[in-house]
Amino acid sequence: MTTATRLIAKRSSKYLEEALYKRLFREGSSPPSIRKELTLFLKSRKRVFKWEVGLSIRKLRERKRFRPALKLQETMAKRGMNLTLSDHAIQLDLVAKARGLSAAEEYFVKLQDHAKNHLTYGALLNCYCKELKTEKAEALIEKMKELNFMSSSISYNSLMTLYSKTNQPERIPNIIQEMKANDILPDCYTYNIWMRGLAAMNDISGVDRVIEEMKRDGRISADWTTYSNLASIYVDAGMLQKAEVALLELEKRKSLSNLEAYQFLITLYGRTGNLVEVHRIWRSLKLAFPKTPNISYLNAVQVLVKLKDMPAAEALFKEWESQCSTYDMRVANALIGAYLKEDMLEKAEAFKKRAKKRGGRLNSKTWEIFMDYYMRKGDMKMVLRCVDRGVKKGRSHGRIWVPKNEVIMALMAYFEQKKAVKSAEKLIELLKMVQNELGEEVFEVLVKVYAAAGKTSPGLRRRLKMENVVISDETEKLLQTVCVE
Repeated sequence: MTTATRLIAKRSSKYLEEALYKRLFREGSSPPSIRKELTLFLKSRKRVFKWEVGLSIRKLRERKRFRPALKLQETMAKRGMNLTLSDHAIQLDLVAKARGLSAAEEYFVKLQDHAKNHLTYGALLNCYCKELKTEKAEALIEKMKELNFMSSSISYNSLMTLYSKTNQPERIPNIIQEMKANDILPDCYTYNIWMRGLAAMNDISGVDRVIEEMKRDGRISADWTTYSNLASIYVDAGMLQKAEVALLELEKRKSLSNLEAYQFLITLYGRTGNLVEVHRIWRSLKLAFPKTPNISYLNAVQVLVKLKDMPAAEALFKEWESQCSTYDMRVANALIGAYLKEDMLEKAEAFKKRAKKRGGRLNSKTWEIFMDYYMRKGDMKMVLRCVDRGVKKGRSHGRIWVPKNEVIMALMAYFEQKKAVKSAEKLIELLKMVQNELGEEVFEVLVKVYAAAGKTSPGLRRRLKMENVVISDETEKLLQTVCVE
């Protein structure tokens, strides 16, 4: 080996032998595996090119792995990687998603003046809009106007999305007019959010005018998301024929590699009640994606269940179950829910056992489905059992699940009727696992349960005070009998 060759080999050994993003996703995209690979990479002190870091962060963001993406960018910046203005905007967004809005605001404040440009302002605005902070978003918009940072459609789109989510669609047309007055050209997303705003105001003729304007706009080519949006609007308005015309346009524009487009077609044809087209699109999806993912089976099974084509839903479930690499409990839940709606309890229970045998992990949703069934049947003992299992399953999976308030109050009323103090206290103990504050209604009924049972609880008044509960005069009279020493 020549001296030059050895030098090249020595330099190359300082860098990763494979692309960073491939290394990070070597064992899949689960948080633990990414965390493990990222830790190994950072400990190795291997060098990577800046473009590799950027590509890896983009792929992590696409998979919603915000914490490792932020850790990677922050660590590489500490090691001397220069952050561009767009990098600062990306980091601000990552900070908001990984550490919260306050941390993102603090990051923005600490930026040097040259880094506070239209990109970082726009990123902060997007954070405010996603968190539905209307006042902060509007104040920031005014500041951006003063700085001439409102030169593209992106920030206007964020604001329109905020108004859409906060039930203020009537404000969207004014923003469109402001954009036109300032010669700011709309993009595809602008047209889509404009149509949704008009639909929310039941202005379907206005929606038609927008799609025509979009067609006349030579810069913009309506994509499949536009027509899925349009089809959904027509379905909601009961215009099923127009919806199917929009779906035909969607089919013309869908990419053969875009799984999401197929899933939208299946869902929307399902909403029009066109079972024939649902089956046709499913066959097309299977041809395009022979290794069909769990999410596609879930989507198709849910649609078939809603259309009451249970034989097809069951056949699809068996097909999925025979080849799935990971057992997705959501697919089983879809059929369990369908059986219980038809009062087929034995079949639902059999499916639950079948899922457990196959390695499926029953989750809070499973127990919520059974809870709703037993509520409908008036079997409150089983409702309480389902609540117990749902809360505990949620906690074991790292997720908070809380039963609906009407279920809680129905249980408390049942306990009052049955004078079941222990059961009432058990429910409150369960709820305290997942809620800091239970509300006055629950404790008011708890007092009534004690009173109905003729039992005393000297410490109950102290509990109410600690919970900051203010009870009615009527309940106060009952409390005096309950708190007797």
